Amino acid sequence: MRSALFVPADSDRKLAKGPEAGADALLLDLEDAVALARKPLAREMALEFLRARQPGWPGLIVRVNAWDTGLTLADLAVVVAGAPAAIMLPKCNSAEDVRRLDWAIAALEAREGLPVGRIGILPIASETAQALFAFGSYAGSSARLTGLTWGGEDLAAAVGARANKAPDGQFDDLFRMARALCIAGAAAAGVPAIDTVFVNFRDEAGLRAEAVEARRMGFAGKAAIHPAQVGPINEAFTPSAEETAWARKVLDAFAQAPDAGVVTIDGKMVDKPHLIQARRVLGAGAGAAGGAASG
Repeated sequence: MRSALFVPADSDRKLAKGPEAGADALLLDLEDAVALARKPLAREMALEFLRARQPGWPGLIVRVNAWDTGLTLADLAVVVAGAPAAIMLPKCNSAEDVRRLDWAIAALEAREGLPVGRIGILPIASETAQALFAFGSYAGSSARLTGLTWGGEDLAAAVGARANKAPDGQFDDLFRMARALCIAGAAAAGVPAIDTVFVNFRDEAGLRAEAVEARRMGFAGKAAIHPAQVGPINEAFTPSAEETAWARKVLDAFAQAPDAGVVTIDGKMVDKPHLIQARRVLGAGAGAAGGAASG
């Protein structure tokens, strides 16, 4: 999943345009983008949208409200019937919140006659101060875990920061740490890391730079808040022709010497870590060609 576009679940206009944006996934938002009084309506609109999905649509993920709002179960009770690809859990403090969500989804899948385990879980794992100490807890937490992402806006509010970036546009230390921990936590859990949103949707150059940096760091994709951000994000996370050609050379060289720990390619020594990187490049390329599975 290179790109995931947030869409307010209570907006007919934005929901209608969402599948045309080119994102690999749509994040149907019941949380921050929806006023409290409109949340019941947003749930029903999200369910209707899930049930109306068409072949070729991006993957459909629902961001529910956080556990501490008391609204999570009400969200799930409606949207699980639409069998989204995953539930995004905001303000996730640790793997315990994931396990709690797993149990709730399983009960509702059974109620709806869905295969138990069909719906994944995508936690936003950095939006509270407590959460920063728990990135290592997600490994083995749930078979539903499909990725790990982080957010800087709620974290800034949680710690009393006036902003999460310095005047030069770079994340401040606390937020750089959260970003790095997201990559490490996802790798430990064996799932993709998805980078947070770039909030200034008019700054395309800044978005491109941050997306390129995110891929270099190890992120598999990035969330978007505006359709105009999807193209630059997809481009940044799609392997170039040169990268793909290099990756194929690496796989071919090791296939011809399966017992070798090191091979030579174009006069350079290449070892097992390069083989792992090559497989990831080709996997990312295949994902870019096919997009996210509709669900």
